[in-house]
Formats: sequence, structure tokens, C-alpha cells
Amino acid sequence: MKKSLLTAALSGMMALTMALTGCGSPQQTAQPTPAPSDSSAQTPAQPAPADTANKGPKQLIFGRGGDSVGLDPIQTDDGESAKITENIFETLVKYEPTNTNIMPGLAESWEISPDGKTYTFKLRQGVKFHDGTDFNAEAVVWNFNRWMDKSNPFHNKDGYVYYNDMFGGYKGDKDHVIDTVKAIDANTVEFKLFRPVSPFLNNLGMYCFGISSPTAVQKFGDKYIENPVGTGPFKFVEWKRNDSITLEKNPDYWNKGLPKLDKLVFKVIPDNSARLTALNSGEIDIMDGLNPDDAQSVKDNKDLQLFLRPGMNVGFLSFNVEKKPFDNPKVREAIAYAINKPALIEAFFAGLGEPAVNPMPPSVWGYNDAIKDREYNLDKAKQLLAEAGFPNGFKTKFWAMPVPRPYMPDGQKIAEAIQQDLKKIGVETEIVTMEWATYLEKTKNGEQDMYLLGWTGDNGDPDNFLYVLLDKNNIGSGNRSRYANEEVHKLLLQAQSEPSKEKRTELYKKAQELIFKDVPLIPIAHATPPIAGKAGITGYQPHPTGSESLENVDWK
Repeated sequence: MKKSLLTAALSGMMALTMALTGCGSPQQTAQPTPAPSDSSAQTPAQPAPADTANKGPKQLIFGRGGDSVGLDPIQTDDGESAKITENIFETLVKYEPTNTNIMPGLAESWEISPDGKTYTFKLRQGVKFHDGTDFNAEAVVWNFNRWMDKSNPFHNKDGYVYYNDMFGGYKGDKDHVIDTVKAIDANTVEFKLFRPVSPFLNNLGMYCFGISSPTAVQKFGDKYIENPVGTGPFKFVEWKRNDSITLEKNPDYWNKGLPKLDKLVFKVIPDNSARLTALNSGEIDIMDGLNPDDAQSVKDNKDLQLFLRPGMNVGFLSFNVEKKPFDNPKVREAIAYAINKPALIEAFFAGLGEPAVNPMPPSVWGYNDAIKDREYNLDKAKQLLAEAGFPNGFKTKFWAMPVPRPYMPDGQKIAEAIQQDLKKIGVETEIVTMEWATYLEKTKNGEQDMYLLGWTGDNGDPDNFLYVLLDKNNIGSGNRSRYANEEVHKLLLQAQSEPSKEKRTELYKKAQELIFKDVPLIPIAHATPPIAGKAGITGYQPHPTGSESLENVDWK
């Protein structure tokens, strides 16, 4: 779920490197990264008067706009869940702190066969899950078998959105890419693929593929989504629905000296302005979902500091293209002409966004900058509606997100502004909203007509935008538009297996041309999400993927 950009005054902070390491290249080996060492004694996480300093555990309270959907990473695809699971679980490989370059995670190194179809990972030794059981090759195999095999007794009956989207379905499906996952020895895992997959390593670094304790999954069953057990820097303590989630330091974490905080609390405060008030009053220590209009005041406040998340996102208006009248491309194009994107950016993004043309941001390689957007043109919109058989417009329901998202700071107000635009061409909309988890589930199931949503890139690869959001294999999963174009499908599968980045770029540009013509969704904005925190916070680096581990965060 994604979006981003920024004012001229802050533009220097927007640099973002998008690169792949080892993807599709033969016999590439990554070397382990030394664990950071602890520095020195720190002050408490809750800023306190001088006479109470250095008393009690160091904690950080993170204010956010919505609750998590679940805490088993493989079962979720929402940013509020990722914020938590990034701190509990770890993946075989992970991304560098400020970009999506691959670095070692639970795997210290890896090799790729010359044909690009075999990946062999050497795992860290001595790593324990939070329940005291061993992390090893068998645990990795157990997790992947649970995810990919529908007959596995611990496979979720509803499947796993991200596994389906990133690996072409499940075991036995026509386009499933993983043949076998095998433990060679206690510390070596071998993946065999049916075909080369260039973004395979980048896919493995996504938070959703965090490795769970097999013992815990078997113990908790359906309740595991509320009782997560990983190997990460923090351990799960408590979840008060729609209020807070508490984590505590993992004292046995393999990366010695980390984490630096003793306790993390994620606090739900739905309203953006109320969240900023809570930050100023000391109720919370850091917050996302800052209203763009408030960014400058935060920057000017000596007691606060402003963080900017590098932009790798897109916010969009989309349709269920299987439902009338949105099964007609002319209707969809008419609505595209009726949306005044520059006015929306000016009104709601305060210089921290730019109008979007394609379903992926310019910061991701493979972006087609030759495509020129449709201009705001009500006469053209009315003409297309008439050609589609709706000269007097029509009525429809318009779904709007109930929570602020990085790619859309206020979905409700943006929906109201679009509602007024569409009224000018005779399209009457009833704005509908609901609880966030329900919104995601119902749009996944195709219950919506027209709706707002977005995407923040998970791994820096074009595949993670175009294939996830718009490939026919992902209808009922990431493809909530239910768009199916056979030519686009062939291009995206070809791009996945193509080792040449230059050729992959050509394929993705062709796919974007077809998508632009078909209008399954209307990109609205790429945003640079602002984050506000107390001045004493150190070590916090917002990641372009939209969530990050807080293991290096500390207080001055």
C-alpha cells in the first residue's frame, strides 16, 4: 500500500536507491554482516524531568491511526499488522535500513545456481524462537510447507494473500514457482524452483515471510494470529483490540546489543490531529499519519523532530471491473477524466505528494515515464459516459478507507472531494466505509463497486506492484480490481523469469501501456509520508516499504 513525495524545502531527504542483489544471477554469495555492538547506557524512553531520569525501563509509545488485522505475518497484507510483525519476526534475507538492497537476515549467506532455479541458504546458528525452541533448517521447511501446501493441516483454509501473489499460487497450481524446500543439514536450506524468478530474493525479504515457531503454530492453532512467536528483537506481550499492542525486549536476541529499548507500545489513536495532540502532551513518543499540513509546525518545534518516509507507494481509485457499469472501459476512463488530481494533491498532501500516472511510483525502476496522464476534462468525461450508454450519469456506492494510510492521509475527505467532481458529470455516489479489517476483507472478496485504496511497495521490484495488483492470477487476493488481461499476464510472467534487468524494464513498460489503456484503476498520488517524534529519539530510520524494525531505536 504505497505513495510518496515532498516539498521543495524537504526534497533533499527523498533519495531512495532501488536495487536488486543477487536476483537471477548465477553463483552469487552474500556474506554475513557483523552485529552492531551496544554503545552506552541510555536515558529512559519516556522523556522525563531531570530528577526522574535513568529510572525504569526504556520504552517507546508509537501512535498510529488503526489497529492491526492479525499478528501472524503470512496471514496479513496490511501496513498496521506489518508494523508489529516486523519487530517480532525475521526473514531469511532482509533489506538495508534505507532501501531495498538485500542483506543477510536469518540466512548468513546464499548461493544461486547458474540456471537461476536453485537457491541454497546457510543459516545463522544458535538462534532461538521466543518460546525457547531452535531455529534451524527444519523450521524453515516447516513454514514453507505450511504456506504452500493446501493439504497441510496448519494451512489457513482461506489461503495466504502474499504467498499466492509472490509465488504464483500454491503447490499444484499451474504457475506456482516453488518446487521443493529441503533441509540439507541443520543449517542449510535448499529451494528448487520450476523456473527462474528474478525477484525471488527480494520476495523472501518481505515481512510476510517471517519465520514462525512451528511449536507455537501447532500449540495455538487458529489463535496463533493473536499469539505470535518469532526470532526477532521483540517478544509479544499483550494485544488490547483497537487500543494497544505491547512488545518487550527479547533478552536472547542473536544480534547482541540489540534491541536498545526494553518495551514497545503501539497505541491506536484514529484521528490524525488527536494523535499529534497526544504527541505534544507526552501521551505518545512518535506517530505516523501526520497531516501533511502539520509537517512544518513539527519541523519548527524544538521538542519534536520530523521524519520523512522515502516514497515507494501509490494511492488510487479503483473499480470492481466485473460489476456494471464498471465492466465498461469507457465508464472507467470517463471517471479518470473527471478527477482533478492536482487539486487533490494541493488540498490534501501539502507539498508531500505528486499526481500519479501509473500503478507504480517513479522511484521504482521499470517506470514508464513516456505515458502522459489524462487531463482533468469534464466535457471529455461526459462524452465518454454518453458513448457508454449513460448520458445522464448513474448512481453507485463509493467505498472510502476508515483510517489514514501513508499513500492517502485522509481517505474520507479525499472521497468527499472526488464525490463533488463526479457529481459534475452526473455520477451520484454514496460514500461507504467500515472497520479497516472488514474493508480489506470485503474488497478482497469483490463486494465493492468503486473504492479507494493504495499500495506501499514491499521489495523495490516492479513485480510487487504490477503483478500483485493487476495480474489475473491474483484476483481474490492482491488484485482487488478483478482485472484480467491475458496479454498483461503473459508480459508479467515473462518479466518475472527474465534475468536481464534491461529486458524486464521493457516488458514492464509495455504492461503499463496496456494497463493505462484499460483503466482498471486510477492512480491518484505518490506520497512522502511525514512522521513526527520526540526530539530525544535516536536511531529511527523510516523505510520505503512502510514499516521497519525498531531494534536500533534509542533515547538520547
